[in-house]
Formats: sequence, structure tokens, C-alpha cells
Amino acid sequence: MTTRLFVSAPLSNGVRIDLHGEQARYLGRVLRARVGDPVRVFNGDDGEWTASIQAINSSDVRLQVEAHIETQTESPLRIHLAQGVSRGERMDFVVQKATELGVKRITPLFTDYGVVKLDDKRSRKRREHWQRVAENACEQSGRIRVPLIDPPQALNNWLGARDAAGSTQLILKPAAMLSLTTVAQPQTKLCLLIGPEGGFSDREYDDAELAGFEAVALGPRILRTESAAIAALAVAQTLWGDFQTGE
Repeated sequence: MTTRLFVSAPLSNGVRIDLHGEQARYLGRVLRARVGDPVRVFNGDDGEWTASIQAINSSDVRLQVEAHIETQTESPLRIHLAQGVSRGERMDFVVQKATELGVKRITPLFTDYGVVKLDDKRSRKRREHWQRVAENACEQSGRIRVPLIDPPQALNNWLGARDAAGSTQLILKPAAMLSLTTVAQPQTKLCLLIGPEGGFSDREYDDAELAGFEAVALGPRILRTESAAIAALAVAQTLWGDFQTGE
């Protein structure tokens, strides 16, 4: 399988791209790539392109872009995942799998029962880290558009500031009367609100309801936060997205 790389440069026929740091080390030291080897590149805006390695050493690689490739890996379902920030690698896992499952945007949220507390500096670093996780997941999964990762923010602030026009808004809640599978097909986009390890407080459920969110359940069992995100996204893509065979 040809290696895929996310790059920040504009892409067009004949353009040369210089890679440094982690990407160059990955090609040179891990893959042991050589001059002439093919790669594929994408930047989120110009589609996917073939390229070849023109020069390579232990810390730098030069690519030459060659031809545009038609790629159909983006879901027609516009999903915005609003996720309570969880500890350690769990949030990384959610960002990675949500990207693979076709999410267009991810908003990390601080909640009443969330145990992760970040100051402004650490929030910026975590956001940059999650953006890289999403880029790597796009490289692996064949996607050409990297999800937008919003700055981590308080749930109440986000509920009060967001534009929900035309969006189907759902919050996962154990034992909710409504099942996700019975929700009508979203007309424009789907916003899924999922709590951290400790779930949402009663106050947060009430605030979400006032903001237009409808509580839905995934079944009789209580899922971990990362499991709930993956299950809900897979169900949504099956019902309304591109998980249907042949589409």
C-alpha cells in the first residue's frame, strides 16, 4: 500500500515539497524509503495527489507532486462530535476513531464530572496534539479532509455560543426513552454530545435540553466514553452516512 502523507503546502502538478522532522524520519528511518519511491499527499483542500521522492536523507525529504487522484472517502453525513475530555490516551483514541469514522468537527468539552483540568497553555498544546492525531488518522484511513479540532472549552460556554441552525442535536444518556436508531434522518448535520468518564450531571442534561438537544440511548448497557463515541458514530454512518454497502 502506498504511503499517504498530510502536508500543509498547496498541491498542484509539478510542485516540490520539502518534509522535515517527524515525517522525514518516518519515511527515511521507519519505511526506509528511497529516491523514486511513490507516495500520496493531501492537504485537506486540494484533494489527493501522487508524488515521488526526489531526495532523501535522515532528516529531510523532497517530494515532487505529479497527478491528481479522484478520491471518494468523505461521508455525505456532516457529523460534529462534542466530546467530554477524558483522561490520558482515551481522548486520543476518541479523536483517532472519530476521524476514521468520518467526523467533520470535534469539540473537546470540560464538564462537571470531568477530571481533566487544563490551563490555557496546556489546552493549546493538547489541541495541537489532537490535531496531529486526526491528521495521522486521515493518512491511515484514506480520508482527504482533516476534521477541525476546536479549542477545549467549558460545556456551558459552548452551549450558549454555538449556532445550531438546521442541526439535529443529540445527547447520549443511559436509559433515555428514545433510541438513536429511531431518530429521523438529519436534514443538514448531526451534532452528537457525549460525556466524559463520569457522564454528565443532571444540571448539564437540563442545560443541553434547553439548548435543543434530545436525549437518546444506545441500548441497555452503560458504555465507556470512548466506546459510546465509536458506537454512536458507527450507528449514524450506517443509518444516514456511507456505511451502506456499495455507496
